[in-house]
Amino acid sequence: MLENQTDFSLPIDKLRTIAQTLTEKDIELIICDNSTIKKINAEYRSKNAPTDVLSFPIEGDFDTFPLGSIVISSDMILQKAEQLGHTAQEESTLLFIHGLLHLLGYDHEVDSGEMRAREAELIGTFDLPKSLIVRTEKYKE
Repeated sequence: MLENQTDFSLPIDKLRTIAQTLTEKDIELIICDNSTIKKINAEYRSKNAPTDVLSFPIEGDFDTFPLGSIVISSDMILQKAEQLGHTAQEESTLLFIHGLLHLLGYDHEVDSGEMRAREAELIGTFDLPKSLIVRTEKYKE
């Protein structure tokens, strides 16, 4: 399910292929602006700032329920793509992969590199630019 609250155009076919590679479950994808993601980030993570991607897994083992929701800021997509020298479609795909891995239980803040390794593998498979994790460490603001 896609809810695009912006004019941003997503590479839907590529995102669908990535999702189907990693899970049989449905995923809700919401694209919003910085103002909206800032409110969500404040409410659910107590961080009063916009962020690029948030993931909300659905708890429990319900066969018919989606895996969870991924919320991505279109403003951050455009900003990071320009800053890092790749396309907005590549950036949105990177953020989708990052969010999807969180839905699948990966957590780069506490794991021993498993998420980074899986992300790097998927980035290679789908011919994308640098990993979100690697570049975030390099380009911290």
